[in-house]
Amino acid sequence: MELNNEFRVAVPVADAWKVLTDVERIAPMLPGAQLQEVEGDEYRGVVKVKVGPITAQYKGTATFVEKDEAAGRVVLKATGRDTRGQGNASALITATMTPDGEGTKVSVGTELTVTGKVAQFGRGVLADVSSKLIGQFVDALEADLVSGGTGPGAPADGTGPGASDDGAGDGDGSKGATSTAGSAPGSAASEGGAERPGPASSDSTGARKIDSPEVEPLDLLSVAGGSTMKRFAPIIVAVAAAVAFVLRLSRRRRSGGGSRS
Repeated sequence: MELNNEFRVAVPVADAWKVLTDVERIAPMLPGAQLQEVEGDEYRGVVKVKVGPITAQYKGTATFVEKDEAAGRVVLKATGRDTRGQGNASALITATMTPDGEGTKVSVGTELTVTGKVAQFGRGVLADVSSKLIGQFVDALEADLVSGGTGPGAPADGTGPGASDDGAGDGDGSKGATSTAGSAPGSAASEGGAERPGPASSDSTGARKIDSPEVEPLDLLSVAGGSTMKRFAPIIVAVAAAVAFVLRLSRRRRSGGGSRS
């Protein structure tokens, strides 16, 4: 299915580009997402999703397919698999940044393929969820930009839009793939007590581990709202009843099988 969204950020295109192509910086702003390690141009992590009583965890990777700063166009490919083998998800995300007054308009097109329990929502509901999640992401992004890049998940040295350029972005660190223990998301430092990913370390394969905090699952029913709750209420009730029945049966067996008539 294809999903299309637009949003605006109050910074010039050049600054928006630096932030939106820095996966380590924006990952903590994405609901339910947790970046775990980076190897070369490949980012690995999990996305946790909750549908009523059912929780799914997609473990996968994301890589840049295209980065054209002159055109303000970036293409990201992401794939994930439910850790219990109950579904897959893949997305090809194309973002285009264009000047909008003193800010930047960002158009995002997503070619999404989902299988398993989450697929029961259908295109209409997922489009609504996508729109609301974009809104949550933009709120977090704007707060980060207003803070000058000192919010959770932002560089601890204060680099980013509005910060001094003294040595910032020089060398190989310009694409956000070479954070050290002194700069986030590899930093355990915090601003105003806000938690942010801790020190990064490398393993024997060359992958750089990201010590990021556990995230709460994204509750799709809560995000989608009342109309979706009504639509899927019978399914949720049936699943909840089945789970309750299995638990009761299990307790009876542990207690000796219960009474027989």
